Amino acid sequence: MEYRIERDTMGEMKVPADKYWAAQTERSFENFKIGTEVMPREITHAFGILKKAAALANFNLGKLTEEKKNAICAAADEVISGALNEHFPLVVWQTGSGTQSNMNANEVIANRGNEIAGAKILHPNDDINKSQSSNDTFPTAMHIAAVLAIEDGIFPAMDRLIATFRRLEEENEGIVKSGRTHLQDAVPIAFSQEISGWRVMIEKSKEQLTLSLKGLKELALGGTAVGTGLNAPKGFDTEVAKQVSALTGKTFVTAENKFHALTSKDAMVFAHGALKGLAANLMKIANDVRWLASGPRDGLGEIFIPENEPGSSIMPGKVNPTQCESLTMVAVQVMGNDVAVGMGASQGNFELNVFMPVIAYNFLQSARLLADGMVSFEKNCACGIRANKEKMKHNLYNSLMLVTALNPYIGYENAAKTAKKAYKENISLKEACVGLGFLSAEKFDEVFKPEQMAYPQK
Repeated sequence: MEYRIERDTMGEMKVPADKYWAAQTERSFENFKIGTEVMPREITHAFGILKKAAALANFNLGKLTEEKKNAICAAADEVISGALNEHFPLVVWQTGSGTQSNMNANEVIANRGNEIAGAKILHPNDDINKSQSSNDTFPTAMHIAAVLAIEDGIFPAMDRLIATFRRLEEENEGIVKSGRTHLQDAVPIAFSQEISGWRVMIEKSKEQLTLSLKGLKELALGGTAVGTGLNAPKGFDTEVAKQVSALTGKTFVTAENKFHALTSKDAMVFAHGALKGLAANLMKIANDVRWLASGPRDGLGEIFIPENEPGSSIMPGKVNPTQCESLTMVAVQVMGNDVAVGMGASQGNFELNVFMPVIAYNFLQSARLLADGMVSFEKNCACGIRANKEKMKHNLYNSLMLVTALNPYIGYENAAKTAKKAYKENISLKEACVGLGFLSAEKFDEVFKPEQMAYPQK
């Protein structure tokens, strides 16, 4: 491998000749050989956005020449597009402020910008990092990445799943089945009603995530090192937020209190709490689906789901609910990530939180997994759910909890006696009720309407 010599305030460093990074990135690359978790590409993308926004703001405020602004913007565009991803090698397990990833962005954009300009006009600190500090850029990158992950990744996946559940509701209207509570038989419910519960879970999670966006759209940029805004021109914070908004199509604002923005990560905790809520709902939905599809002969077997691949290397013909299992594993990972996000956010000592890379890593992994998981579940499972009407009807009429319909006519205690007699003697509820003398056969038929029990208000 060929190398070139780069210099920083600590001396000279050998850097791979074909890479745009410089001395500070190389020091981090060599000093933190920890794990395989590279800084999320969403953060790299966000740094491209904020560095371009900062260049535009500095130019508009008279702090940067047009030549430098153009070179920075051109290089930043390549960062944003992902064309320079190979030049961002640093791992998550680095300095807790993310300083080295900020310098990675500064060095790459400076070297690539100089190449574009055809002259060495840009300095990583003096130009790319002008009016900034790692302490306000990394939390800004976190917020930009989080907003994009939610609005452009999670929301479309949620909308897709919501639309599928709404279609399934319409297709299964009027199909009544046995309800279940405590994994035991309960009173009847329409399958469409059951599905509507799944749909509203996703809709409510979307409402909660939407609520969390307000805090994420507040940017720390302009606070510089400790929140005072030292070395940033007046108006830079509002101008750079305006530029970030224009570049992303999202409405970002400058944080009113930069001291809070630098040291507290409560907006990330709040938003990830909504992600955890979504994970909990998806866990419940996926478990419902695989329980209802269990069988095919010795389980509940009330629904059919798509058969996507063989389920066993030893049992021929076995097919498993793999999409459900995948989604529940995603949910478990997100719940674990929530602990890491919360613990990391609690480490805001004095003027800075120094657990930001691990917070960003876990947050963005959760968002990515949830978005991908919902798309896969909808495409490969939910869209193909079909009711096993015969099995639903059989289970409905075999349920002892239909006796609940008799409460108004024979009372709770007599209804309980009826159910227990039917269960013990393996006879129908009608035979038990008539045999106990609580109702005549004709009256029983008059009041006992299982399908109507799912729509008591009609």
